[in-house]
Amino acid sequence: MIINNANLASLRTGYSAAMQRGQQSVAKPQSARVATRVPSSQKEQKYGWLGKMPDVREWVGERVVQNISESDYAIKEKKWELTLGVDRDDIETDNLGHYSLLFEQMGESTISKPERLIWDLLKAGFSTTCYDGQNFFDTDHPVLDEDGEAQSVANTDGGSGTPWFLLDVSRVIKPIMLQVRRDFGQLVSKDKPTDDNVFDRNEYVYGVDARLNVGYGFWQQAWGSKQTLNAANYAAARAALMSMKGDYGRPLGIMPNLLVVPPSLESAGLKLLNSELASGGETNEWKGTAELLAVPWLA
Repeated sequence: MIINNANLASLRTGYSAAMQRGQQSVAKPQSARVATRVPSSQKEQKYGWLGKMPDVREWVGERVVQNISESDYAIKEKKWELTLGVDRDDIETDNLGHYSLLFEQMGESTISKPERLIWDLLKAGFSTTCYDGQNFFDTDHPVLDEDGEAQSVANTDGGSGTPWFLLDVSRVIKPIMLQVRRDFGQLVSKDKPTDDNVFDRNEYVYGVDARLNVGYGFWQQAWGSKQTLNAANYAAARAALMSMKGDYGRPLGIMPNLLVVPPSLESAGLKLLNSELASGGETNEWKGTAELLAVPWLA
């Protein structure tokens, strides 16, 4: 292939189309079930409002402004990039077939990166803090009781086995937040003869980048456990979430509807939620009480 502006433009178009094919080939991310996408315009976005779930009250007298809590919880953006190089000799000899596959893989990678971040954060919830200063899955979340006294509330029962998660994903704000300032978009090229990469290394360079990160939402909507996934522990987790209260004893109406497991617990999850009969031959009372989501990224 003769290297000129027209042919380089054709390569740019072809590689961009290949990347888009790769993006479109990826099935809808599983993480969309557990994460809320939040647009951002700052390097560090504060989420002090996570400290309070607003509630409707009877209007008697003047309005009562429900101010958000003074939380310093923030998600700092991170920059991400993926860059591919195309050897000039390959262009001149038309040895380009494998590059289309690489650019399709680039497209797949740009879709899977947020997916991996979200599931990694959920798995790290036993040792990573959320807006109240406690680990996301913790036994000591501070909540005010009906008398205004602080008490400790748990959304985990500990354990040392393979973790599983019971979530309420029916709300606007889900347990995980995906903060996006700029998503992976246009494929940018450095293919001018005077570009350093072309002049010094005989290489044409193409890349994409994004500015995004992940953080935690309401811990009250999530239960993390490292206990054995069985009927007794599932029942305890479900009861604990449904009994969650906000400050001053206000029931939150949490209804867990998604059981998230790694591949190694898929069989246990299927038996728990899909089987007609329990292990002892009696009717399985937990059948259909939640949807099962087996996540390869949690392996």
